[in-house]
Amino acid sequence: MGQQKIWLGIAPIGWTNDDLPELGGEIPFEQCVSEMALAGFTGTEVGNKYPKDTGVLNKALELRGLTICNAWFSSFLTTKPYQEVENAFIKHRDFLYAAGAQVIGAAEQGHSIQGQEKPVFDAKPHFTDTEWDRLCDGLNRLGKLASEKDMKLTYHHHMGTGVQTAAEIDRLMENTDPDLVGLLYDTGHLVFSGEDHLAVLDRWINRIRHVHLKDMRRYIWEKAHKENWSFLKAVKEGVFTVPGDGCVDFVPVFKTLKETGYSGWWVVEAEQDPAKANPFEYAIKARRYIKEKANI
Repeated sequence: MGQQKIWLGIAPIGWTNDDLPELGGEIPFEQCVSEMALAGFTGTEVGNKYPKDTGVLNKALELRGLTICNAWFSSFLTTKPYQEVENAFIKHRDFLYAAGAQVIGAAEQGHSIQGQEKPVFDAKPHFTDTEWDRLCDGLNRLGKLASEKDMKLTYHHHMGTGVQTAAEIDRLMENTDPDLVGLLYDTGHLVFSGEDHLAVLDRWINRIRHVHLKDMRRYIWEKAHKENWSFLKAVKEGVFTVPGDGCVDFVPVFKTLKETGYSGWWVVEAEQDPAKANPFEYAIKARRYIKEKANI
């Protein structure tokens, strides 16, 4: 995208949800990536339906003018032996490298409840000091492995995990090497958690290496909070949506990222039920909104 060095991608989770197979389970890979391209995006993250053979994957994407920009990695540094996590990470890294990605988005899944039917506000895990040490040390080591391929490890704060709040993000960033561990900044998860997404952006702008643009429907969030929903139930009920369709103020987000020299991907990520929110329609809506508000 010219001198700004900002590229626009979209995650496949709006078409087919890896955590909730009943959402979009019938939508094939080819439809997903074709509609991404038609909506005007040039990057995509990786979903479970994507071909595991990077030759097949790359050809399908090249035909549509798309490239892989990132893929989720579940780390278990707080609950599993480090070597087991490292082995899985290297395999994941090498797949992404072969697919042309430069970013690896990791999220600690030790004790996570994001995929469980537990109240996401009341049952979220809290790491012990020992677990924090294991997490931060392990991420530094994984970050070094990523750098061997000139790739960037970014940490994805997430609802229902031990790194969800602004204070937890602070602790993680303060105790990891800035050269080895960056931040994957996700607007929707911060607002869902009750945090000031703009304060987090300002505090850690120099560590942000990847961005997820996710909006939130506040009236559904309020119901989720009041009725103690699980994260999965909130998703199924439509708590998330694309930028410009919810309550998140994106204009200052776009302004800060552009003015501070951020270089990398902005990725629309809005897990919804495709039977309720047509993914192609919402992809177009997101692309138009970003063009209007960010001129990108």
